[in-house]
Amino acid sequence: MNKTIAFRPMELRDIDQIYEIESRSFSTPWSKEAFYNELTKNKFAFYTVLEVGNEVVGYCGSWVIVDEVHITNIALLPEYRGMKLGEALLHKVMDIVRGMGAKTMTLEVRVSNTPAQSLYRKLGFQEGAIRKQYYTDNMEDAIVMWVNL
Repeated sequence: MNKTIAFRPMELRDIDQIYEIESRSFSTPWSKEAFYNELTKNKFAFYTVLEVGNEVVGYCGSWVIVDEVHITNIALLPEYRGMKLGEALLHKVMDIVRGMGAKTMTLEVRVSNTPAQSLYRKLGFQEGAIRKQYYTDNMEDAIVMWVNL
């Protein structure tokens, strides 16, 4: 890939593209309104977008609360997966929130999503608890993973 890769804070103008990524990535996508509320009403929300060329192809949402970060969602357009862009995005977010004073980061991942689990382990995440029937679309369990930053 010869296009420039860039990271920047998510802006309101990105919501349509973020919703496209979200709806192509998850069986129960967040609504455009949910992203709007995250950006305008949630003082803890911190969203980063990944651009390839001038196209938003991925994003990572998080809540930064004192020194803890909770990843709410992270996704890439399907055609950009498998290129280490998700790893680059999460690594960048980890660096940014570390600079904001964050000490730990946590997230939930489907028990069936072994590619994501592998990525998280590669970046130092460890398995914690299981959240039973966490995902409402199919009642799948979630693994809680965490990392010290």
